[in-house]
Amino acid sequence: MIQAILKNNYLDFEEFINWYPESTEYHYELHNGAIIEMPKPKGQHSKIAGFLITELSLEIRRLNLPYFIPKECVIKGDQFSGYEPDGIVLDKNLLKNEPNWEKQSTLMLGNTIKLIIEIVSSNWSDDYALKLDVYETLAIKEYWIVDYLGLGGRKFIGYPKQPTLTIYNLENNEYYGTKFQGNQIIKSIIFPELNLTTQQIFKGDYECKSE
Repeated sequence: MIQAILKNNYLDFEEFINWYPESTEYHYELHNGAIIEMPKPKGQHSKIAGFLITELSLEIRRLNLPYFIPKECVIKGDQFSGYEPDGIVLDKNLLKNEPNWEKQSTLMLGNTIKLIIEIVSSNWSDDYALKLDVYETLAIKEYWIVDYLGLGGRKFIGYPKQPTLTIYNLENNEYYGTKFQGNQIIKSIIFPELNLTTQQIFKGDYECKSE
């Protein structure tokens, strides 16, 4: 269950990072000054996240790219927001420009982030609206929304609603999305040689063959 805590205490990003517990079973995000408790992913959500992190890590190694995937980090959206994504690919050559990376594992510059992944749960509007706007403003080049249960609104995934992976790419400072459904092979600009189908991703299983 996603819930706000410290309801009567609104924090800015720096206060939130200083408050963030070092040892906890939960993730936390800051939404408009309110701390939001985010249960750690379980079940299929966790399986998909692990699958994607593995596949992208293998692609990074295969192509000898200067990228890596951290276990955890927090992205500063603005003065009163901070998000902890399900998956993120960073450019290690640009981390030297991040003032708080070494001490707090926080990111403030969009160009450090090559790709970001959010796996949709019950709070689907956060991924399709709130975070989409923030990541676009930060000029993060590629953003994946993995809606494996088809929970998103019709204007985002169409009708009839079905499992959908939407990849947003930045063009002229605006996001343009491409939907992948059924058993399509996804197309990534950051990883153009990646060969994964939507079904493999939704099931978190590389052995799921295309039709």
